[in-house]
Amino acid sequence: MKIKELLEYGKSNLIEKEEPNRLSKRVLKYLLNVDDSYLVINCDKKIDNKTEGEFKHNIKKLNSGKPIQYITNNQEFMKLDFYVDENVLIPQPDTEILVEEVLNICSNKDYKYNILDLCTGSGAIGISLAKYIENLDITMTDISDEALKIAKNNAIKNDVFNKCLFIKSDMFEKIEDKFDIIVSNPPYIKTDVIKNLDMEVQNEPRLALDGGEDGLEFYRIIARDAWNHLNNNGFLAIEIGYDQKDEVIKLLEDTGMYGEIYSKKDLSGKDRIIICHFHQM
Repeated sequence: MKIKELLEYGKSNLIEKEEPNRLSKRVLKYLLNVDDSYLVINCDKKIDNKTEGEFKHNIKKLNSGKPIQYITNNQEFMKLDFYVDENVLIPQPDTEILVEEVLNICSNKDYKYNILDLCTGSGAIGISLAKYIENLDITMTDISDEALKIAKNNAIKNDVFNKCLFIKSDMFEKIEDKFDIIVSNPPYIKTDVIKNLDMEVQNEPRLALDGGEDGLEFYRIIARDAWNHLNNNGFLAIEIGYDQKDEVIKLLEDTGMYGEIYSKKDLSGKDRIIICHFHQM
């Protein structure tokens, strides 16, 4: 098959997918390691049988619900490239709101910030902070060995490994230090809701999705324990589900340890992050 024929095959065989033409191109660009212009200029070039077979196999994977990011092992986040596979969540644009808010908080260029990225996954949040804050140390934790391995490789890939410390920890279990900021995008989907999500989301690691029966399991831990690991006047910055703002704020308020609590909306106008201060009594 020629390039143009293969792209048409992909477009025609991607069932119930948005932007099938874009997905088809993305798969072929990945397999050939080329850009868009190459596909246009060489549209009549014949593709070898091996690549054609791999392309068609990947189209089947997309139809079965495998995210394109797990096929190309790549996702852009905060204008940086991250390796992703089935061991980590795919970083989403809405999470950039969380990173941008922490960047706003870290406005003092003369101060060296010490930040904890809890439930780091691919490392997208922590590595982005390390890339855009010149003066910082960041500790990145996860319960998954595979996730930590990916985060380490992404730190090397984005040239911030020297700023990062990686710790395998079940939430705060192995954390001993105190930090200026704790940032986290924890699992927050209700257990019973996961089975009703799009197949692409269901193909992401359940460990990183499942927030327990009411979706609040990890927020309870964060509200209970985070202040023990914050410096006085430190910040807690967390991502939430679109319908969890009031419940998470109540969890924080009920501890009596956090003040100046506020939330911000994502690109779709949904409540997406909560920020608060820890004030030592």
